[in-house]
Amino acid sequence: MSAFGSSEISEYLVQTFEGLVPTSSWGEFSFFYNPESALPRGTYFCTLKEKDGDNDKASNLNRAAVFRVNFGLPSKAFEGVFGPRPLRPAKGNTIDGPWNFSQLDVLMPHPIYAWMGWVCVLSPSSDTFEIMKPLLATAYDHAVHSFNKRTRKLK
Repeated sequence: MSAFGSSEISEYLVQTFEGLVPTSSWGEFSFFYNPESALPRGTYFCTLKEKDGDNDKASNLNRAAVFRVNFGLPSKAFEGVFGPRPLRPAKGNTIDGPWNFSQLDVLMPHPIYAWMGWVCVLSPSSDTFEIMKPLLATAYDHAVHSFNKRTRKLK
């Protein structure tokens, strides 16, 4: 299994999914769905995080060449992979469960935002990224749906 870097993932996302606006903020590289800048920021689709944050240290991202790919799935898709979504953790804590959030190349619930349906992989290999692609497509469709719902309310 060969390493697959964050730049390759960024390139794949931008080339594959229309209407994305890449933004660097909050110590991560975020991809918002926001065609024609219809919303101030858009709808979160995917993030690439390369360092720990004050309330997000579970993945130990401060290791050399380690990054985390994060994306949000609709409830049914999340539950189809992991079962019921976990409860929201207390500030500064992670969700309860059997996951090692610092393990590389494993699809798992996001250590903090799994309660909202977010999942993650640390430094995915090219093989794991191939497994992630259908889930990324589902996450994209979910972001588009959320965006459309939000913009309909503005009309």
